[in-house]
Amino acid sequence: MQFLFYVLFSAFVVAADQLAKYVTVACIPLYENRPFLPGLLRLTYVQNTGAAFSTFQGQQWLFALIFVIFTGLILREYFKKPLPFTKLERFCIAAIYGGGLANMLDRVRLGYVVDMIETTFMEFPVFNVADCFITCGCVVLMVHLVFFNKAFWKDEKK
Repeated sequence: MQFLFYVLFSAFVVAADQLAKYVTVACIPLYENRPFLPGLLRLTYVQNTGAAFSTFQGQQWLFALIFVIFTGLILREYFKKPLPFTKLERFCIAAIYGGGLANMLDRVRLGYVVDMIETTFMEFPVFNVADCFITCGCVVLMVHLVFFNKAFWKDEKK
C-alpha cells in the first residue's frame, strides 16, 4: 500500500512539471522571458537537449539508460531487497524519480527538455519544475541519510 503513495507522489511531480511546461510553451515564445517574481525569478522558455548546465548535449541514449537503471534499482529495492529507508527518504526517492520521469517524457516526446525558470538574483542556468524536485529530493535524502538514518549505515555481519 505504501508503494501506491510513492507512485502517486511521483505522478503528482510529473503532472505539475508537465502542466508548467505546457503553460510555458503556450504562453512564452522561445528564448523570451516574462517577469514572475521580480528580483528573484522570471520565466524564460528554453529547449535543453543536455542535462544539468546543458552538459552531455544530444546524449539522449545516456539519459534513457540511466533512467532505466534507476527504475530497475527502485523496483528491486522495494520488492526484492528493501533497504532501511524511512518514509521521508522514500518520498525523496519518489520526488527524484518523478522529476526524472517528467524530463524523460520530454526527451522521448520532443527530443529536448523544456526549461523555464530563470534566476535573476544570480547567474544560474534555466531549469524546470522537475529539476526542482530532483534537486530538493537529492539534498533532503542525502542530509537525512547522513545525519538521521543510523540504521542505513549499520554494517550487518553474518
